[in-house]
Amino acid sequence: MGWTLEKILKAARRLKASDVHLITNMAPLLRIGGEIRPVEGEALDAEQLQQITSSILNERHREELDREWQLCLSKNLPDLGRFRISIYFHSGVPEMAIRLCETEVRSREALQLPPVVEELTRLPNGLILVTGQTGMGKTTTLNFMVDCINRQRRSKIVTIEDPIEFVHQNQRSIVVQQEVMTDVKSYREALIHVLRQDPDVIVIGEMRSLETIETALTAAETGHLVIATLHTPDSVQTIQRIYSVFPGEQQNAIITQIANCLQAIISQRLLPRADGQGQVLATEICVVNHAIRNHIREREAQHIYSVIQTGRKLHMQTMDNALTELYQRGEISYDIAVSNAKEPTYIRNNEAKSSS
Repeated sequence: MGWTLEKILKAARRLKASDVHLITNMAPLLRIGGEIRPVEGEALDAEQLQQITSSILNERHREELDREWQLCLSKNLPDLGRFRISIYFHSGVPEMAIRLCETEVRSREALQLPPVVEELTRLPNGLILVTGQTGMGKTTTLNFMVDCINRQRRSKIVTIEDPIEFVHQNQRSIVVQQEVMTDVKSYREALIHVLRQDPDVIVIGEMRSLETIETALTAAETGHLVIATLHTPDSVQTIQRIYSVFPGEQQNAIITQIANCLQAIISQRLLPRADGQGQVLATEICVVNHAIRNHIREREAQHIYSVIQTGRKLHMQTMDNALTELYQRGEISYDIAVSNAKEPTYIRNNEAKSSS
């Protein structure tokens, strides 16, 4: 059986995989329910991987791959949908990690997001951050929030993505999606010009650099709603990460900006279900109130966690709260709850109370 990219991706869609890995001297590998599993069939050799790589690259992509030795792009295939493809080299042979993009925006209930996430999309301005490690569903949540605004508000939404994973059709809003290296040269270049496009909402696929963070904060301060992602595990580390990327002489000004414009942090973790059937989402929610703004200004990020713990009236919850609830509902195992907890004793104490 000769592998083609179309055959591999058809199998991945049929088996409901989230990702595909094409590795030298191995059959295609699919990530299903969080676990990587091989597909039955012959191994891919170096020649086949070269052919698959060549079939998806245009001249500009080839030049970038030759220059950088790695490449991330999106591809839309008829009847199969959209895919995010990351190409890298291993012993001189191109290999790939392919993310299967959503074909439709799932409901909040299907995504297991708390109701407050939808409420946050009604804010007129400020900065909302969706955080978590790679593969934790940040982009899915980002697209859900864009879809909420698109359906409910008459506004202009400009997204900057690398690459675009889901294409939004205009509904009540206008949605302009710009892809890095297709429509714009970089996040930095795009953000310099985005404020001239009369946006109401700016969506940034990832805040990667000092310049990106600085422009996002300025946009959020000047009356725009900015939604962005960061690779940080929780609210406290997110705030620390933002101001720590700036030189010491700029940090006081940046801290003031964060305190003024930050509206919420949604931190995500996808965990294996107790029954082995896929994954479940655990979410920490930090809604920025007066107390949190004061802690940010005073550089007391370590005290923010206790505000989240007592912020139920504002729909806040810590990751440990979320893990405890998932465990008590039987959706995750005790071991998974404890190993992902910030304070494992919190989970153990709740377990002891429920069993006594």
